[in-house]
Amino acid sequence: MQVNQLIDHTYLKAFGTTKELDQLIIEAKEYQFKSVCVNPYWVAYAHEKLQKSGVLVCTVIGFPLGQNTTETKVFETLNAVSNGADEIDMVINVAALKMGRYDYIKNEIDQVVKAANNKTVKCIIETCYLSKEEIAKVSEIVSTTQAHFIKTSTGFGTGGATVEDVKLMKEHGHGKEVKASGGVRNKTDFEAMVEAGATRIGTSNGVQIMNDSTGSGY
Repeated sequence: MQVNQLIDHTYLKAFGTTKELDQLIIEAKEYQFKSVCVNPYWVAYAHEKLQKSGVLVCTVIGFPLGQNTTETKVFETLNAVSNGADEIDMVINVAALKMGRYDYIKNEIDQVVKAANNKTVKCIIETCYLSKEEIAKVSEIVSTTQAHFIKTSTGFGTGGATVEDVKLMKEHGHGKEVKASGGVRNKTDFEAMVEAGATRIGTSNGVQIMNDSTGSGY
């Protein structure tokens, strides 16, 4: 298992400047992480800095609440791709899910996938706000789309990824990959999520995971 290739090295804080982004990019190159995950404002910058590095550029859409209209999410996606984004992490409309508007959820995912133009799309379902039944249902909805991943969390909600939720998403995602994000801080957390079925980890602690404090890092 190439641990580094499972990590989306993430910086999504509102106050990040070129200082923080440059450090993120340096680390991503050094450890050859799968991607850097940055806010849309930084996509073009990251794309330029990461050319020929092998590290992808991931960005977030409808972030962090998912309450943008479908049309807005589509525009954000088109703009991100035109700026060099390789992967799109879209927050679903959690309210629509809770109201049982399942066709709406499927349609917004379909529209974002279309706008992404064959780029990898991950659907953030924000598990901390969902019941187990809702997690299962939305995972089934994602399974009927051309999105590639179901993702647990934004990292801005009341909780992050849990082993139980990752297992549930994997079970009801019917073949979709799962990204665990939020609260994955060390090697132990990382391994638990991978064992539960996650094939991508979103974390700002990628370097710490690679250089685990026990001395038995990857």
